[in-house]
Amino acid sequence: MHQLFDSRLVNDPFGDPGLYVDLRDERRGLLFDLGDIKPLPPRLLMRLSHVFVSHTHMDHFAGFDALLRVVLGRKPRLVLTGGPGFVAQLEHKLRAYTWNVVHRYAETVLEVREIATDGRGRCARFSSRTGFAREDGPDFDLQGDILLDEPLLRVRGRFVDHEMPCLAFAIEEKARIRVAKDRLATLGVGTGAWLRELKLAILSGAPPETPIALRWRDRGGEHATTRSLAELRDLLLDVAPGRRIGYVTDLRHTEANRRQLAALLTGVDLLYIEAVFLDAERDHAQRKNHLSAPQAGGIARELGAQAVVPFHFSPRYRQRVAEVLAEVNAAWAGPGTAAAQDAPEASRSWLRAML
Repeated sequence: MHQLFDSRLVNDPFGDPGLYVDLRDERRGLLFDLGDIKPLPPRLLMRLSHVFVSHTHMDHFAGFDALLRVVLGRKPRLVLTGGPGFVAQLEHKLRAYTWNVVHRYAETVLEVREIATDGRGRCARFSSRTGFAREDGPDFDLQGDILLDEPLLRVRGRFVDHEMPCLAFAIEEKARIRVAKDRLATLGVGTGAWLRELKLAILSGAPPETPIALRWRDRGGEHATTRSLAELRDLLLDVAPGRRIGYVTDLRHTEANRRQLAALLTGVDLLYIEAVFLDAERDHAQRKNHLSAPQAGGIARELGAQAVVPFHFSPRYRQRVAEVLAEVNAAWAGPGTAAAQDAPEASRSWLRAML
């Protein structure tokens, strides 16, 4: 069945953490963490609509300047979301530059959302037309743990402890809808933009009687008719649960953190999770507020993750990648299971190169 999004790590497992999610049908992307983004070409950065920052340690936030340099004067709007203090931190980055000529460019607006640990939020707007002067917006309260809610997808986030609040993320398709092409022929209609309108109407919860205008072109010319949403849904569409992806980095191995991840990611289809140290150094991992490889695999097993891609390895293991993977696998699904075999192709390439 057609999938809404593709995902891949921005860097190899020793580079800065980051996940790029390409929304195929939307012609746009989402970025999770903003460290070293040099591997992402400008065409992918220009596709971004939203950036989510887990926390503002340098390896998760230092790439903001590079992103701004690409989109400035070229992209009208970008939304950035982070944790406590995020609005002020981004404001300070912007104030470090001189903007005396930027008003001559096409306008670029940064919409910044800051989430507190109690679920309250604040927002601010920074426009190139005003030299990126801060314009505060109204405060808001999150609906549960939902950071972004759209007709086709949802992004959720919960805080874990890294000796500071750090956001873990879930990226969720609301549903996967397949059009039965053989039933189209039976109904006597052709494909067209109306199919997307039908899917969006279903995902947004439109009433069954909602009229859907069908327009299509075939050898006989252009055609148009109108049917109700309920009729088209029952005749043409198969609906399955949406795919779910998790992105988890920078956290202690604690019961409280595991409870937060269970509430966010139980049953996740694909889990990207840090595995910074080998088991022999689990005490060091605890001091550094990071996960060891077996701890990462154990969390994946607790969550019931269907596939796992570990990342954020300590540089000391550059010649020992196979050991890190083996420890993740042993804890996740038992000996002989290779996470690399279950990861999507875009995420397997660096594993093959390292082994």
